[in-house]
Amino acid sequence: MAESWMVKKIRTGAYALCHCAMVALVSMLFVGCATKDHRISVSQLLELEASELLAMQSEDAPVPQTKAAMNQNLGPYRAGPNDVLTITLTRADQPALFPATQFRVDKNGEIDLPVVGAVKLDGLELDDVEDKIRATYVPGVLTDAVVHVEILTPETTNVLVVGAVSAPGFVALQRHELNLLYAIVGAGGVSDVASGEASLQRIRQPGEVQTFDLRNPLDLQQAIALKPLEQGDIVHVKAAAPNTIIVGGLVMGSSPQTYPSGTNVSVLQAIASAGGLRTDVHPKTGTLVRRLPSGREVRVRLNLDRIAMGQEKNLDLKAGDILWVPYTFETRLQEFVNKNFFMRAGISVNYSVSGREFLNRSGSGGRGGNGGLQDSFDPFGFLGRNSALQGLTP
Repeated sequence: MAESWMVKKIRTGAYALCHCAMVALVSMLFVGCATKDHRISVSQLLELEASELLAMQSEDAPVPQTKAAMNQNLGPYRAGPNDVLTITLTRADQPALFPATQFRVDKNGEIDLPVVGAVKLDGLELDDVEDKIRATYVPGVLTDAVVHVEILTPETTNVLVVGAVSAPGFVALQRHELNLLYAIVGAGGVSDVASGEASLQRIRQPGEVQTFDLRNPLDLQQAIALKPLEQGDIVHVKAAAPNTIIVGGLVMGSSPQTYPSGTNVSVLQAIASAGGLRTDVHPKTGTLVRRLPSGREVRVRLNLDRIAMGQEKNLDLKAGDILWVPYTFETRLQEFVNKNFFMRAGISVNYSVSGREFLNRSGSGGRGGNGGLQDSFDPFGFLGRNSALQGLTP
């Protein structure tokens, strides 16, 4: 009995020694996997994006002339050629001095009034038109008068609006609406698939296309300050490309993921949509590949365990991002041992299926025959221990 106990102790010690030797051997096999980490942190990524966006905004800052043009283009209606005006002249002692009369502004910006003749109104606001007509009659013709002017038929300019708008087609714009924003509103506004970008192609300058990101206040200011649109100009509202991100590496299902434009997808959601992390290893880090506004590409280190526990920011991914869960020295070691080497009570097992599948086969070499071996057969303590992110489901 004592001899049997001694033999068992020797055998147990020998197998423990074999474990250590195998781990050392595997460590030597994979020592080349450890390389210098050139990835940046999440906080560094946020700082880079903020600084590049600030630099781009300062480069595109509007000049004073742009601000003046904005004020001009967003002002009230101004009379001009081809407008039809209704003018009423009254006086306290004679309310109907002469009835409301229609006048068309000619190509020179003038109207021909009774008695006083031609009066130039081009470019004047309606209040100024009334004051000028009154000054023409008073006091030279009348001792007193009240002038009221209305726009009966304003001149309109037809521009073509296409793309991601609710009602594409020709839009008739009045003189104070001859800019890109009024054209888009006249076409029913942007549709649900609009990207926020719009371009202008002038029919008299077919080779020149101007593009603006209307979500950017500076681009919006420049779009408003453009010279007035002309007959036949084309406004194109661009549709947004689908929000596609690529998730791969140590996940259950590596593939591109496509979402509607504007959908926010976080790191954890993307991993969940990929079926979660692989269960035969325990990956702890991920790599985010992102292109900055300047076009520079950076790689960001993500601590998946800390993100899952809420200790690190769960970043929202952007269209074109690549989220990769890479192999590390630890995961390659886990995979190697899982697939090639298992020892329990002096029994060595080599098999072609994955370790997780082998361990979960009911009664496969187990003593009870009623369950898998995962709980009782785990010499290194990492098989199926992906506790941080394993519970994620799409």
